[in-house]
Amino acid sequence: MLRVGSKAACMACRNLVSTNMGVRFRVPLQKLHPLSRAIHHRYSGNSNPQRPPHRTAARYFTSMSRLPMRPPKPPPGSGGRSYQQQRNFWVARLAARLLKLRYILLGTAVGGGYTAKKTYEEWKDMLPDFSEYNWVIPDFVWELSEQIDFDKLAKALPEIEEIAKLLPDMDKIGENFTFLKSLLSSGVSLGSEVKGAGLHLLLETSGDPPLKATDSSTAATQDASDKQYKKGLLGELILIQQQIQRHEEEVRRAAAANSARPPPPEPAPSPPPNPSPPQQKRKSTDKEKIDQLQEELLRTQLKYQRMLERLEKENKELRKVVLQKDDKGIHQRKVKKSLIDLYSEVLDILSDYDANYNTQDHLPRVVVVGDQSAGKTSVLEMIAQARIFPRGSGEMMTRSPVKVTLSEGPHHVALFKDSGREFDLTKEEDLAALRHEIELRMRKSVKEGQTVSSETISLSVKGPGIQRMVLVDLPGVISTVTAGMASDTKETIFSISKAYMQNPNAIILCIQDGSVDAERSIVTDLVSQMDPQGKRTIFVLTKVDLAEKNLASPSRIQQIVEGKLFPMKALGYFAVVTGKGSSGESIESIKDYEEDFFQNSRLLRDGMLKAHQVTTKNLSLAVSDCFWKMVRESVEQQADVFKASRFNLETEWKNNYPRLRELDRNELYEKAKNEILDEVISLSQVTPQHWEAILQKKLWERVSTHVIENIYLPAAQTMDSGTFNTTVDIKLKQWTDKQLPHKALEVAWETLQEEFARFMAEYRGKDQDDIFDKLKEAVKDESIKRHKWNERAMDSLRVIQHNALEDRSITDKPQWDAAIQFMEETLQSRLKDTESVIRDMVGPDWKQRWLNWKNRTPDQHIRNETKNELERLLKLHDDHTAYLANDEVTTVRKNLEGRGVEVDPVLIKDTWHQLYRRHFLQKALAHCNLCKRGFYYYQRHFVDSELECNDVVLFWRIQRMLVITANTLRQQLTNTEVRRLEKNVKEVLDDFGEDMEKKTQLITGRRVQLAEDLKKVREIQEKLEAFIEALHKEK
Repeated sequence: MLRVGSKAACMACRNLVSTNMGVRFRVPLQKLHPLSRAIHHRYSGNSNPQRPPHRTAARYFTSMSRLPMRPPKPPPGSGGRSYQQQRNFWVARLAARLLKLRYILLGTAVGGGYTAKKTYEEWKDMLPDFSEYNWVIPDFVWELSEQIDFDKLAKALPEIEEIAKLLPDMDKIGENFTFLKSLLSSGVSLGSEVKGAGLHLLLETSGDPPLKATDSSTAATQDASDKQYKKGLLGELILIQQQIQRHEEEVRRAAAANSARPPPPEPAPSPPPNPSPPQQKRKSTDKEKIDQLQEELLRTQLKYQRMLERLEKENKELRKVVLQKDDKGIHQRKVKKSLIDLYSEVLDILSDYDANYNTQDHLPRVVVVGDQSAGKTSVLEMIAQARIFPRGSGEMMTRSPVKVTLSEGPHHVALFKDSGREFDLTKEEDLAALRHEIELRMRKSVKEGQTVSSETISLSVKGPGIQRMVLVDLPGVISTVTAGMASDTKETIFSISKAYMQNPNAIILCIQDGSVDAERSIVTDLVSQMDPQGKRTIFVLTKVDLAEKNLASPSRIQQIVEGKLFPMKALGYFAVVTGKGSSGESIESIKDYEEDFFQNSRLLRDGMLKAHQVTTKNLSLAVSDCFWKMVRESVEQQADVFKASRFNLETEWKNNYPRLRELDRNELYEKAKNEILDEVISLSQVTPQHWEAILQKKLWERVSTHVIENIYLPAAQTMDSGTFNTTVDIKLKQWTDKQLPHKALEVAWETLQEEFARFMAEYRGKDQDDIFDKLKEAVKDESIKRHKWNERAMDSLRVIQHNALEDRSITDKPQWDAAIQFMEETLQSRLKDTESVIRDMVGPDWKQRWLNWKNRTPDQHIRNETKNELERLLKLHDDHTAYLANDEVTTVRKNLEGRGVEVDPVLIKDTWHQLYRRHFLQKALAHCNLCKRGFYYYQRHFVDSELECNDVVLFWRIQRMLVITANTLRQQLTNTEVRRLEKNVKEVLDDFGEDMEKKTQLITGRRVQLAEDLKKVREIQEKLEAFIEALHKEK
């Protein structure tokens, strides 16, 4: 009701508001349109007597208003003068009145016209501006009016008489369109009065209550539907249904009367007399009547079924046309997902969601379970109306759960959740490709060493006339593990089946093979454990044609379908035929074979099966009914559960991470990816001087031992400068050809790795999130592992190094001084290392022994005595060679034995090596100091000079080779290798980004998991709310 202020609106205002609006709102009178206020107060009484009624301009200026009354006559005695004038001039007054009447008429016409015009203008001004509501009319209407000449189009149209001759029977088409409208209307599960007329017995059994449609208003509107459809095809269907019910009742009554009739009395002494002819005739008449009624019932049922199929076929074609037109559209519209697609998206998200906080997936779906080779896949294909699954003779084909979302559409197509390719199910090549793709996905989901997988494959099938629902085809239950299967295959299948069936809102479609003994069934026990009351189970008996042929007692099928043979209970029982067993059969041929079988089967003819219990068509209608009923009953409760879960997760995040953004694993990976790329870019900004200094230092550290031990020391043992230079050239040439280029490339590669790691470590210190450490380390290692140095640069590097080492010309004094400094630093470093080795050999000296309370070991005492003896030998022979002669070793050993020290000759040689090395380095350092002023003699090639500084030239050649090699490696690093490393890093990051398992391993922690859960729960809740809103709109 519309309320204006605190007073009830008048009848005129009340009529302006639709009674179906169902919305209460309060609008002040001042906010009403002036026209509405005027109408309101024109027809409503004044509720406040002290307050004068509000009057508007519409009251004064209407043409129906009365003229003002004349002023009253003055009373007598007010004056005789005026009376005398009136008496004496009555003729003049009469003439004036006659003239006044003409002016009154003229004035009234003119004034009335002016008043009417003014009233029209005011009413026109009070009307609202309807141009603001042009958006109500679709845009394509205005576009059509601008682009199409309707006058020309009207002239081009044929006459009505010619059109009438071409039109078909409009009454029948009107009935079909009325029926189609009822099918498309929201709120009806099966969407037609056919269901109210004939399919309300769809799941009715003799012992259990019928499984009725989800729409509770169907039964209430049954009588109205019967009155509405007395004509046409629906009327015939209703009459046929009533005839079927009457025939069934008559057959039951006749059978009951025949069985209840008492037998004739039998005399005791005499044998029983033969029945009289009237009795025999009466029995035969009753039997014939029963047979006649049964035949008539069967004919009526078949007629009813054919008319129903014809009506559904017409409806299917009309719906296809409507959907195609809606797809094309006159103007472009946003793609709107169907109700079942929205629901399927929620299930897909839930399948990937790791449920925490006890948030379980209790959303409904149809779970198809059965023994292996019981016909599960065939039943699902009949419901989907396409041979979409791979087939095999006796072997396990369903190796993982397959979620199939069935929905209606103009074209019969199938597509996977993670793929954009559409498979045309009307083409055999697309069907073969789809089956192959499903088989590949199944095998890919199965891990090594396993037979089945719990990973779900999501598939969507659309087509005209397909019932909307979500089914999950599970691997067949087996009793024995055969060769080639994993040992835990049986237990794995049981656990997968139980995981789907324990959902309290899941509809269990139990498939039983009718061609085998019922005692061999495994799945019935499993289903009875998960649903002992049978409140959400539908039992399907397959291969009924083989069962009828093989069973000696067809009543056994009746016991199964009536739920009397198996211990399990079910909402409804169905019997279907899914083909003759050939993999090449089409869906249409299977449907025809199934229809022909049940038309000629004595199971249906003898009343063992009812018409609504057979064919996969009736099964799909019943399963769809149950599915949507369960969805409507449970989906809002599940939405509340996820809403509570979201609140808990958000509270935990606010308490633990109040200043951090809620970044899930993918967002964190993108952030880490950008940081790593920034670090790689900063690597390319290293200065050339830094690269060369690092390379030169590391290269000398790598080759210095070889230069001193294998080149300098052997050459220094020679007697003259010519032999020294020859030995050095030979050894440098061998070194350059075999080892030096490889060592240089190794140093460059290690330097690049160390610099890359250094930049990553420095970046980590700048407010770095430690959650990325494991990822960055893995990216660094994998990038370095993939990086391969350009080996073609080795040959050019060898030539450059060889040329650098062959040059002996020192051009100026600074180069000479730099070489001496380099040689001095090298020799001092080696001398220091040698002295350290000697100290370790002989142990602490007397100062350390007294101050630090340290003692020598027996081995150190022997080495110390040996060192002292060898030092005396060096003092006697200052120019001794690098090696001790055997007689010298014997002499030293005998001298030590004389002092009571037993020593081994090998120990003497080892000690000598270190002592001579120290002695040689000390002499080389002294010679290096002498050569500081030897550049002048070098320029004269040491002619007429006792000073020879060939060792300084050697160190200059080594130093120059290091500088040139470092420069060459730096150029290769900056021009090639850094860019290739950056490319490798990008490739590794891309590969890791596509590998969800890798990201899960490298980005871990409670913070990441909490953000992931929050994202999933929010997405699920939003999807559920969108689905619930669409579900309410459809109602």
